[in-house]
Amino acid sequence: MTVTPEHIRKAHHDMVNAVIRTPSVFSSAITSLIGADTWLKLENQQITSSFKARGAFTRISALTPDEAKRGVITMSAGNHAQAVAYHANKMGIPAVIVMPSQTPFAKINRTRAWGAEVILEGRNLNECEGVVQSVIAERGMTLIHPYNDELVMTGQGSVGIEMLEDTPDLDTLVVPIGGGGLISGIAIIAKSINPNIRIIGVEAELWPTMTDMVAGADIRGGGETLAEGIAVKKPGDLTMPVVRQLVDEILLVSEVMIEQAVGVLVEQQRLVSEGAGAAGVAALMQYQEVFKGQKCGVVICGGNIDPRLLSAVLTRNMARDGRIARLRIDITDEPGMLAGISEAISSCKANIIEIFHQRMFQDVPPKLAKIDAVIETRGGDHLEEIINAIKAKGFSVTVLSEMSK
Repeated sequence: MTVTPEHIRKAHHDMVNAVIRTPSVFSSAITSLIGADTWLKLENQQITSSFKARGAFTRISALTPDEAKRGVITMSAGNHAQAVAYHANKMGIPAVIVMPSQTPFAKINRTRAWGAEVILEGRNLNECEGVVQSVIAERGMTLIHPYNDELVMTGQGSVGIEMLEDTPDLDTLVVPIGGGGLISGIAIIAKSINPNIRIIGVEAELWPTMTDMVAGADIRGGGETLAEGIAVKKPGDLTMPVVRQLVDEILLVSEVMIEQAVGVLVEQQRLVSEGAGAAGVAALMQYQEVFKGQKCGVVICGGNIDPRLLSAVLTRNMARDGRIARLRIDITDEPGMLAGISEAISSCKANIIEIFHQRMFQDVPPKLAKIDAVIETRGGDHLEEIINAIKAKGFSVTVLSEMSK
């Protein structure tokens, strides 16, 4: 089988009652920010909060009765695992999911909740492959690969159909790249509808594996990325030729920009996205000159982010913007000092989040102390105004946690 636009259209028709037709929404906030009309394809609102539900359905629904009886297996750390478990459960098909041993409990529990058998093995997906092959040999299960499968690519291409049905005059589609299944399917159908449309892929700087593979270079990749959903050691042998032929450009985005994109989606759009899901918005923000004046469709490919991680990202973004800062203030250890600091901060209409009175530091003389104050500001010049107000009271102030942009 070679994936064709006709295959993708049929898959899209067949999945009508099995997946959600997610909305494409115009983002006035991002449009204003980057100078490009921007529509967001909200696959974070898909079943199991990821586009993976599309390809998993297309592949599983093509099983023969004998294959369905023996069941399916895959290796995944999150989104694909949940998609396979969900559809297998709905179709009454046994499913085994092999996940890395350090997979967050929340993802393990959600996968098990769909009735799948979960095996925890290895530290990454490559180390899971051996377990997958041994289970296949023992039980005769069918592998549902996360991306290196033509039927999976076919199902993922349905995203492109919906984007161009909703907004036919898009100039550019911006799509995160992991193994390449999503962008391959989208590129095949989109180029058949509009041969002049630009397809822009996005990878994390730490994992430029498709970029290297397309260029015929040694594949790089490594390090902790917020966009772990697109951190793939080796893209698909089936997807790479499609990317090489149909994708116009691949952009690499920094970790800082991915964090900021997650924050922009929460604060400006009230949308929860995982790092991989926000990669397209990160590309628009980091490479504004590439998109300025265009009509862009951006795939928000997933929303499965751990709540604690999301909280940390939002706090870091606020610190980076100067909206949260930690100040260290030197004082004499006598009554009234803390009141003076509070009065200075209050006079600037800022908010004290936490305050610590430090007397026990070894480098602090017995008659002196240090105050650590975590404050919330309006950002911009407001922090400088607060610091000057504290200094005007006679205190020495050091900013401990302001992060540069």
